[in-house]
Amino acid sequence: MIDSVRSTVLSILNKDNRGSITPDEFNLYAKTAQIEIFEQYFYDYSIAVNKMNRMLYSSGHSDIPARLEEVIDFFTDRTTLQYDNISNRFIIPNNTYKLGTIIYNDTTELEIVSNNKIYNLISSLDTAPDVGCPAGVIYGNEVKVYPTTITSSVISLRTRYPADPKWTYELFSAGEPLFNQSASDYQDFEIPKDDFYNLVSKICQYAGVQIREPQVVQFAKSDEVQEKQEQK
Repeated sequence: MIDSVRSTVLSILNKDNRGSITPDEFNLYAKTAQIEIFEQYFYDYSIAVNKMNRMLYSSGHSDIPARLEEVIDFFTDRTTLQYDNISNRFIIPNNTYKLGTIIYNDTTELEIVSNNKIYNLISSLDTAPDVGCPAGVIYGNEVKVYPTTITSSVISLRTRYPADPKWTYELFSAGEPLFNQSASDYQDFEIPKDDFYNLVSKICQYAGVQIREPQVVQFAKSDEVQEKQEQK
């Protein structure tokens, strides 16, 4: 899909000689556009569920919450957290968007508590965490697990960010880039093809600002406003 998106963007930008963007610029805008659309899924899902609860959506093809849930589930996985022997904590992967349930030994869910509460737990004989009822505290991108004897077999059910898209190419003798899908660092968009138009619109908006072309920016913004109005 990424080559089709780029071709469409360039066609819009090159109309009336408005300007163009380099492959590196396109990849940067593509990454930003994909993340923006990805994060919008969660907002749209929340709204869609509320509408479903008010009987404003029906099942079948109009079951928008189910469709959005399918898209979000694609980015949900089981990840084994690696233990850092220096910090004595488990490391949360950098591409994690939302950390879900954390499980020890594939059977026991950790109770996630605040930093203030954990000291009350471990100081009490009645509530002290053990391997049968472990607890955890999240510090940024790390998880401190109690009891501290647990140093492995900790899994997180998490939602990750989509991989950064990258339009890879090789250069012709004339200097024109030619799409090369077989490159080792090639990465297509991970969001559904349904969002093709959204990607084109947002990338055009970013590119229009970069080349100082107000007509392109206005084109992209008007399409975005129309789409939001149709969702209401």
